[in-house]
Amino acid sequence: MLVQKLRLQRGWSQEQLAELSGLSVRTIQRLERGNPASVESLKALGAVFEIDFSKLKEPEMSTTDTPRVSPDEALALAQVRRVKGFYVHVVQYCVTIAVLCAANFIFSRSYFWAGWVALAWGLGLLVHGLKVFEKIPFLNATWEQREVERYLGRKL
Repeated sequence: MLVQKLRLQRGWSQEQLAELSGLSVRTIQRLERGNPASVESLKALGAVFEIDFSKLKEPEMSTTDTPRVSPDEALALAQVRRVKGFYVHVVQYCVTIAVLCAANFIFSRSYFWAGWVALAWGLGLLVHGLKVFEKIPFLNATWEQREVERYLGRKL
């Protein structure tokens, strides 16, 4: 999470950080999810962020001069990731359905089979959107909190 916060403070994308550090985008993604990093990766990131690589290690994050991610920020970052995932899903849907419609038009004008694919996938996309934007009452964060409090028998 610290890597993500430092990256966002500088306004860099994951791709830009990967290019600057010489690491792969996949490595940056793993580190931002909290997976452990090798010393070489930490040194590369430390050089890019112009901080001592030891401050990027988990035990050292409690120092006052290193920015930390608060629980609220972690929740906000997770929500932004879910929304981003939904938008990626929408783009994938649009591109794929457009290609399938074109193929349907070219190879089989008498039967519109691409419509069935669009309908089925569209329903999945709708559920994904409702879940991400917390429009389904039993799948949102408030419901989860209420259930945890009920299970614990106390407020969180």
